Amino acid sequence: MIKIVKNGMRIQLDENTLAFSFQKEGGREWRWDEHYAPYMECAEGNVFFRDASEISHETFRLGTGEGILSTYRGFEKDGKLVPYEFQTLVWVEDATGDVRCEWIPLQEEGLDVKKVFWPGPMEFAQKRKDWYTLLTQQQGMLIPNTWETELQKPVFDGFFGTAGAYMPWFAQVREREGYLAVCVTPWNAGYQAEHPAGGPYTRVSVRFEPSLGKMRERRVLKYTFFNDCDYNDICKAYRNEVDEQGRLRTLEEKAVRNPKVNDLIGCAFLHKGIKTFVQPNSDFYDPENPEKNNHLTTFAQREQEIRQLHRMGVKKLYLHLDGWAEPGYDNCHPDYGYGPACEAAGGWEGMKSLADAMHECGYLFGIHDQYRDFYLAAPSFDENFACRLPDGTIPRHQRWAGGPQSYLCATQAPYYVKRNFQEIAKHGIQLDCAYLDVFTCNEGDECDHPMHRMTRRDCYDYRVRCFEYLMKNGILPSSEEVNDWAAESQVFCHYAPYDFMMRVPGAPKQAIPVPLYNLVYHDCVIQPWMMEKVSGEEDYMLYALLNGGAPYLVRDAAYPNIDGAFDGNVEMKLEEDIRRSKIVSDLHEKVGKCEMVRHEFVDGNPQIQKTTFSDGTSVMVDFEKQTYVITNE
Repeated sequence: MIKIVKNGMRIQLDENTLAFSFQKEGGREWRWDEHYAPYMECAEGNVFFRDASEISHETFRLGTGEGILSTYRGFEKDGKLVPYEFQTLVWVEDATGDVRCEWIPLQEEGLDVKKVFWPGPMEFAQKRKDWYTLLTQQQGMLIPNTWETELQKPVFDGFFGTAGAYMPWFAQVREREGYLAVCVTPWNAGYQAEHPAGGPYTRVSVRFEPSLGKMRERRVLKYTFFNDCDYNDICKAYRNEVDEQGRLRTLEEKAVRNPKVNDLIGCAFLHKGIKTFVQPNSDFYDPENPEKNNHLTTFAQREQEIRQLHRMGVKKLYLHLDGWAEPGYDNCHPDYGYGPACEAAGGWEGMKSLADAMHECGYLFGIHDQYRDFYLAAPSFDENFACRLPDGTIPRHQRWAGGPQSYLCATQAPYYVKRNFQEIAKHGIQLDCAYLDVFTCNEGDECDHPMHRMTRRDCYDYRVRCFEYLMKNGILPSSEEVNDWAAESQVFCHYAPYDFMMRVPGAPKQAIPVPLYNLVYHDCVIQPWMMEKVSGEEDYMLYALLNGGAPYLVRDAAYPNIDGAFDGNVEMKLEEDIRRSKIVSDLHEKVGKCEMVRHEFVDGNPQIQKTTFSDGTSVMVDFEKQTYVITNE
């Protein structure tokens, strides 16, 4: 055994199993699961760390801490040794007592590494409800070790920077002792988690993946250990870290740059479309029911609807408009935003009239646009600017309405955003907001074309440049969901739901829904919430209130039965939708810029939840009785 004790932390390496254990002074030991052995998934098969021909360990001193440095050199391939070599460094930071686990490639010749599974999952196998795991899939999941429903594979395979992980961390708590595991280098990393039906364990761990075909740089996971905590403490520890790094950009700060932020807070959200046109070579095309493929609503009809809502007393409203350009929704991107506006719906003049009517009513107007999907039918399509993988292939599919597509290299996206939005402005259309689809939901892309080589980290930076361009030009930027890497620049989103909201209503919940994202970022990004009463037992309005979010007045889905839009909801009249929406809007007007300081289960009951905001406002909801109470302390 090799042991280091520093700043109240003990780390210990078992040289035989290559497993680490950790213990904070005054707390119990955390150790890696006994069934885990560190390994790399390679094109040649799994290669275990223990298979190295040379393994050495030594204590290692830094100016800011102390740890254990291990070197692994020489691996067998086809009966011969190849010189693949890497190190691991596990060390305790002097100032904080945090433990950093670093995987460092030295020589990449000989093995084609696809994933590195290290550090390992913690041993976490007692069937107790006060042993729970936190996952940042979408808004947040809390999985007690006693939870009866099996955990499914996370969306986007748990890749950080996607809907599978809004924030690059996971955590576990056992009887109020816990740890927070933050991926410091999240751009090419993700997590995997396992929880069988009924427990009695949950396993969660990190993996690191290549960038442009190589592991390239060091990869880092940081543990912070707590002797007395709950999930609130863990979220606030991460919020403090974001703040220390200068990445906590609040809505109050964003409103200084663009005062329209204040106008958006308290709005009801209206999601409507103009033209849908599904290409015959799209997977969504229905040859048996061709009438379902295409439909059209004119700008004038939408304008009439807006004026009706104004007459009905809706004070604050934001319209998100799909399908406003030719040849229809999800077609010909990235040229779609260049126009022309849908001619059969009234063209540029009709669109301008709608925008002007919105402003006349005191409402905000925004459009759907897209700068990732690169449609082969787009006039500017050029394979040279599509994302190219290191093996020379160009990914393609034809799922969406526009038919066959590849992915636009994000290095090009800011150019298209500038071109397209300047064209819209030329037609006298004043935009308050713009929705750049999928950026905050899908993983970062990579491109190995020598003219515009791009890593995933670069890709996120280029996406942020698109948001910043809009903000600079008086347009509030939005995207599909939310994400840690985008929080500094993104003002609002399409939604930031709990994972169960994206599945058929009534399906067993994989976890207890908890607002982990909002405990960190509530006062940084505006989040509209689904308002459907999906059954007699489930009303999504309660989650909107609990989270102090904005309401959807109407949410017309672009595609049927995906993105959380399912048939079979309890039907309500528009007057009732407006009444319910106003309750949520009024609360959002009050707490939209407030930090969510605490979330709790009242008397330990997950069916009765309470949130408290920094202005003293509290919201308590009872999901069984479908009631809520808003108080001001």
